[in-house]
Amino acid sequence: MSTKSRTRKLAGMGFLALFMGCLLALVFLPTPYVIERPGPVFDVLGQDRGVQVINIEDAKSYPTTGKLDVLTVSVVGNREDTPSWAELGMAWLDPAQAIVPLDVMYPPNVSTSQVNAESSAMMEESQQDAIAAALTKLGYTVPWHVYVSEVSKGSASSGKLVAADFVIKINEIAIKDIDQMRTVINAQAPSGPLKVEVLRNGVKTVETITAQKDKDGKYRLGILAGYKYDFPVKIKLQLGDVGGPSGGMMFALGIIDRLTPGQLTGGKHIAGTGTIDPAGHVGPIGGIRHKLFGAARAGATLFLAPDSNCDEVVGHVPSGLTVVKVSTLSEAKSDLEKIATGTNPATLPTCTAK
Repeated sequence: MSTKSRTRKLAGMGFLALFMGCLLALVFLPTPYVIERPGPVFDVLGQDRGVQVINIEDAKSYPTTGKLDVLTVSVVGNREDTPSWAELGMAWLDPAQAIVPLDVMYPPNVSTSQVNAESSAMMEESQQDAIAAALTKLGYTVPWHVYVSEVSKGSASSGKLVAADFVIKINEIAIKDIDQMRTVINAQAPSGPLKVEVLRNGVKTVETITAQKDKDGKYRLGILAGYKYDFPVKIKLQLGDVGGPSGGMMFALGIIDRLTPGQLTGGKHIAGTGTIDPAGHVGPIGGIRHKLFGAARAGATLFLAPDSNCDEVVGHVPSGLTVVKVSTLSEAKSDLEKIATGTNPATLPTCTAK
């Protein structure tokens, strides 16, 4: 073999080794990203693992038809096991998927198990809010109480308030709901420490707490608050392996459908997303682009989207799917009733470019 041929052979082997090295890097080297993609779809009017998603006791329920889909987003990867560069490349080519920085999805000081636990807690709280919103919409009286679900370590309330405290008053002002509580805190905190009255294990206790001012200029007690309800109807929502608060509106619509005669869907396949509060306000959610694709792939023809997510909807609606924007449970229910009686969904309010 000549010197020139030997040189070419060595060069070829070098390029091959470089190529194989790059290929191995694409497969095995860790990446600072995760992938969001459409996740499983669940019909709240149907069953999950052989169990009815909405189980109603102490009240008459009615059979119904059609589907009301709750949509999810799957995350590929976590801090312990990120997707490969090759997987990221494939996701980049798919409009239904998105590449997200690892630190955004899993903050450095928070473990994967903590993120999952928080997501599960948010789903449980969302389900309770959905039951309250649906029953209130149907004319039931649903008393609720503001309670402390978590106290942040090192916060103003650390060592003073505890999880499960019911918040009764702040500076002698009766607390009615979470939004009003925030308003009271920010109105009263500039004047000095707050007198926070709570009910703990059936005993009223008053704690003096100096609220901390955050970088946005808002005063915080350093707690997570939620609602405890006294439901007049016993309703269980059973949906495993799903986290987050985004199914609230669809759960509420499903409960209304089951507690009233007729078919709220008109027998149609409808999907949607949005948080819900006990007053029936529909709030924004994350991952709506993936949920649009998930709805279309599941066979839905109509998608109920929060008005506050419209900027993410415009330009990302898959073919065959009609989006109707809503801001309240009343609007969502009214829109479904119109569609069930023959109204063309395209004539209802939708998201438009601003």
